[in-house]
Amino acid sequence: MTIERTAARTYPPHDTAELGRVHAHLDATREELLEHLIGWVRIRSVSANPENTPDMVRSAHWLAALLRATGFPEVEVWRTPGAPAVFARWHETPGAPTVLVYSHHDVRPAEDDHWEQTPPFEPALRDGRLWGRGASDAKGQVLAHVWGLRAHLAATHRRAPEVNLTVLVEGEEEAGSTHLAALLREHREQLACDLVVLSDTMTWSREHPAVCTGVRGSLSAELEVRGPLRDVHSGAVSGTTPNPVLALSRLLAGLHDAEGRVTLPGFYDDVVEPGEEELRALAQLPYDEADWLERSSTGSVVGERGWSVPERLYVRPSVEVVSLLAGDPVGPSQGAIPSVATAGISVRTVPGQSVARVAEQLRAWAREGLGEEVAHELRVSEESGQEPYATPWDLPALAQLQVAAAEGFGRPVGRMRNAGGAPAHLLATSLGAPLVFFGTGLPEDNWHDSDESVHVDLLLAGAATLARFWSRLGVPG
Repeated sequence: MTIERTAARTYPPHDTAELGRVHAHLDATREELLEHLIGWVRIRSVSANPENTPDMVRSAHWLAALLRATGFPEVEVWRTPGAPAVFARWHETPGAPTVLVYSHHDVRPAEDDHWEQTPPFEPALRDGRLWGRGASDAKGQVLAHVWGLRAHLAATHRRAPEVNLTVLVEGEEEAGSTHLAALLREHREQLACDLVVLSDTMTWSREHPAVCTGVRGSLSAELEVRGPLRDVHSGAVSGTTPNPVLALSRLLAGLHDAEGRVTLPGFYDDVVEPGEEELRALAQLPYDEADWLERSSTGSVVGERGWSVPERLYVRPSVEVVSLLAGDPVGPSQGAIPSVATAGISVRTVPGQSVARVAEQLRAWAREGLGEEVAHELRVSEESGQEPYATPWDLPALAQLQVAAAEGFGRPVGRMRNAGGAPAHLLATSLGAPLVFFGTGLPEDNWHDSDESVHVDLLLAGAATLARFWSRLGVPG
C-alpha cells in the first residue's frame, strides 16, 4: 500500500473506548516499562569507545529479546564492522501500509564525576524523571515504540498490528551512522516500506507538545592554523612572527556579521525559505524567553535578526565554533607563541543546502580569510555529514500523527522542526519513502550532557500516541 502525499483517505473518529483501553494498558504496565528502561540504561552502549564494544553487542541482544517477547516473529541482530543493529519485522496484515521505525541504541560517552544526580549508568527515578545516559536519547524513545505497540495490541484485541511494522535500531548514530548507508543497501528488500517513522527527536515542551516536521543537516570541520615551525619564546620573536592564535581568532570573530548572519561565501544562496503555513505553526508555539533560557541552560538569546527564536532554531542554518585549542594552558605559562591553533566548527543546514556545497564554502572562507601570512589545513568530515530533511507539509500520515499525538497527550499538538540532525534524508532517499518524526525529548533532558533524564509521563504519552497512530494508519483508503 502506497502512502500518497495527496491521497484522500477516510479515518476513524476519535475512538474514546479504544483510547481509554490504550491509557489503561499503559497505566497498568508503567512499572514494567520503568524496569525495562532502567535495565537497558545500565548497559554502557557507548559506540564511540572501543572498550564498550562488548556492551554494544549486549545492548543489541537485550533489545532483540524484548522485541521477541513483544511478539515480533522475525528478529535479527545485524553485525557491522562497527556496532550491531537490531532488525525486526511483523508483517501479517495484507493490504495495510508497511512502516519502518528507525532509532538507535548507542549513547554518548559519559564521565561519572561530571554527573550530579546519579552516575550515568546507574539510573535513578525521582519526581517523575528517570536519570541516566540514554534515558531520553534514545532508549526511552525506542521503548515508547515497544510499549505503544503493546498498548495497540491490547486495546484493539488484535494478534498482529494494524500496519506491517519493520524496526531498525542502529548502534552508531552517536558516532555518525558510519555503516547505516551500507546496511540500507545490503538489506534494501527487507527494509522496503511505504513510510518511515524516525524517533530521535524532541517536542516543544511538556505542556505544549508539537510533532517534528523536519531536521537540519549537519557538517563538522576542523581548522588548523600554523604560524612558526615550533613554539617560539615570545621575547625572542614577538612582533615579527605570525601568531596562529590571532589569525584564527580574527577569522572566527568575523564568522557572523552585525546582523547575526553567517559570512561563509554563498552560504544562503541555496536556502529554501519555509512556507507561510509552517511559519504560522512556529509562531503558534508558546515561546517565552525566560522559560526558554531556563530550559535550554543559556544566558541570553543571540542569532540572525529578523527571525524569531523558533525560526532560528528550526528553519534557518547556523555555524558554531565548538572547540578551540592553542598553546599549553596547563601549569605555568610557557611564554611562547604557539606554532598551531585549532578550531572545531559545526554547521547546521536547512533544505536546499548540501554537505558538498557547504564544504566548499568553508574552504573558500578559510582560504580568503587567512591569506598567505599563516599556513592552514581545513579538514571537513563530508563522509559523516547529514543532509537536511523536511516532511512534506501535506503528507496524510503527518496529519494523522498530529491527531494521534493530540489523543496520546490529551491536548492540542502543534508542529515544529528540530534543531539537531538525524539520518532522515539518507533513510528517505535510500528507501524511497516519505518520513515522519516522532520524539518525546525535551531541551531540559540534557542530551549529550551530564545529568540526562526523561520525564516518564512523556514516554507514556508518546506510547499512547503511537498506539493510536497504528490504528489510524491501518484504516483502508
